[in-house]
Amino acid sequence: MLSDSEAAELLSFLTTDTRPDVKGHATEYLLGVSGSRDGCRFLRTKPELLVALFALTSDPSIAIVKDCFLTFINLSADETLHKVLLSDVKVLPTCLKNLVDPKYIFADQICTMLSNLTRHVNTCRTVFKELQERGGLAQLVELLCTEGYNKKANFHYIGPLLSNLTQLPEARTYLMDKERCVIQRLLPFTQFQDSVVRRGGVIGTLRNCCFDHAHHEWLLSDSVDILTFLLLPLAGPEELSEEENEGLPVDLQYLPEDKKREEDPDIRKMLLETLLLLTATKVGRQTLKEKNVYPIMREFHHWEKDAHVVAACEKVVQVLIGDEPEQGMENLMEVDIPPDVEVKLNEAYLKEQQDLEKQEEELRKEQSSEPEEKKPRVD
Repeated sequence: MLSDSEAAELLSFLTTDTRPDVKGHATEYLLGVSGSRDGCRFLRTKPELLVALFALTSDPSIAIVKDCFLTFINLSADETLHKVLLSDVKVLPTCLKNLVDPKYIFADQICTMLSNLTRHVNTCRTVFKELQERGGLAQLVELLCTEGYNKKANFHYIGPLLSNLTQLPEARTYLMDKERCVIQRLLPFTQFQDSVVRRGGVIGTLRNCCFDHAHHEWLLSDSVDILTFLLLPLAGPEELSEEENEGLPVDLQYLPEDKKREEDPDIRKMLLETLLLLTATKVGRQTLKEKNVYPIMREFHHWEKDAHVVAACEKVVQVLIGDEPEQGMENLMEVDIPPDVEVKLNEAYLKEQQDLEKQEEELRKEQSSEPEEKKPRVD
């Protein structure tokens, strides 16, 4: 790494007045340094370099600005840099101001930075507070939902950014304000085919919102209709009976023969986890049973191959076909679990994970031991 004198010399090149070629070599060098964990940790000790580098995100040279943003994306991916970036470099005011500029060509890089900075709760809270002073989450949703807002940006990483922000109760409360109708605008993106990043981020956001059990009845009501948007990506082309179809939400009835399911297993698992969260309340369980969710889960279970996703599906099915909890236990999110029961549950969870890993290992062995298909001999 650089000595103090070398770092000081490098700092002298990071000014708007420096010759473009020299400045370009300096930013390119720092981008390389930021590509390793040790490099990021080194730069953490040189906040003056980072302050100067961030100032160059307004440089006339697009190539230099690009190097700067790529460097800060690398740095923001390291949690130990978050405090430096927010407190010393003070990246938020400039980033949030430029993010909403419809002509700013590096808006996507800013989205990626913000997504990285909000992964952990402390810096997430700092970003949320700053956001609320500059238009709030509704503005992020506006950027995500307004096609063509910025012709140089796609804003896909606002999806994971919202997912990260909604780890905070105050962010979930803001999104689910009944007067604002913000969360409803996100629902169509559960089937957004152009970006797995956006799709996964939005579904992660919906899952986080379902942790707030007080909103379950509203989320499942016609005002939001979250259930339809969670089930559609899990539903396939299988033909259901007339009775089964009639019990389903209208948009899930008589699906076409070319209907395809969500292709990403992690997203399928998140969808199932969201359904499971909704079954934690009595109103949620009743709604899922009344809306005939079971046939969708049954056909999905037949189709699914990923062991972890199958396990998540089985948990939902168990609730759907099981008896109602005894009186006083209707809301599973409010039940106090005795310490000895919690220990047993944790042990059961660990065993389940070990069994799943064992199944996956056996499947890998079976696949690797399958004989190669013999090609016909040509004389």
